Amino acid sequence: MKRAARTARSTVERTSPSAGTRAAGSAGKRAAQPAVTGAAKPAVKKRTAKATVTGAAKPAVKRTAKATVTGAAKPAVKRTAKATVKRRLKPSARPAAKRTPAAPRGRAPSNRWLSFVEQHGVVLASARGPVPCVAEAVAGEPIIGSWWAHAKGKAIFAALSEIDDAADVRCFKLVDGKVTFVHRRVWPALARLASGGEIALPRVAAIRQEHMASGEHRNVVTPFPDWVPDDVALAATALSLDDARAQLGAWV
Repeated sequence: MKRAARTARSTVERTSPSAGTRAAGSAGKRAAQPAVTGAAKPAVKKRTAKATVTGAAKPAVKRTAKATVTGAAKPAVKRTAKATVKRRLKPSARPAAKRTPAAPRGRAPSNRWLSFVEQHGVVLASARGPVPCVAEAVAGEPIIGSWWAHAKGKAIFAALSEIDDAADVRCFKLVDGKVTFVHRRVWPALARLASGGEIALPRVAAIRQEHMASGEHRNVVTPFPDWVPDDVALAATALSLDDARAQLGAWV
């Protein structure tokens, strides 16, 4: 009986459908596992993750940041700052040199020749005579011929123009009938001698040169005593003839 039972168990185990099913099930599991781990999982993790993160996202972030910061922002700040500093500092760095330029060579400093007339009272413009001559004083030597041809002709012209434009100087044909400059300091003495008959009236008629629109020049003559200011006329009445001669000099 025992032998028959064992034989029956072995037969059942060999031919039992559950054993085949289990074997098939285990085979199915083995076949499914390689398919998931060998093909599906690596493709999803490696290709998708690496291509998305490293291939596209990171380089795009780096290129945009560098181009924005170094290519546009920094150079723009440097150029603006330098241009602003140069424009503000350079023009104001040398104001003194531009405001006080050196006087042209050969030209007398301003008011020098006006002081020359004031010192002497009566001077000739360019002719020789018993009183100092402006042209020869500028040249520093006697002038032979016309002063226009002298080496310092431009300086002489500048000096004569400075004197002729001065408000405290009058021009006459006074000394030897030549162009003569007389400073305001001695106007009372000149007016006293003219009113006393010591000097002919045509010699004390003031001459002023007027520049015309056409470029020509003309002499405007103001007779004595029309050019004499009131204070000068009053001072002249207080002078004697001898005092007036002493102020004007020996040429009278």
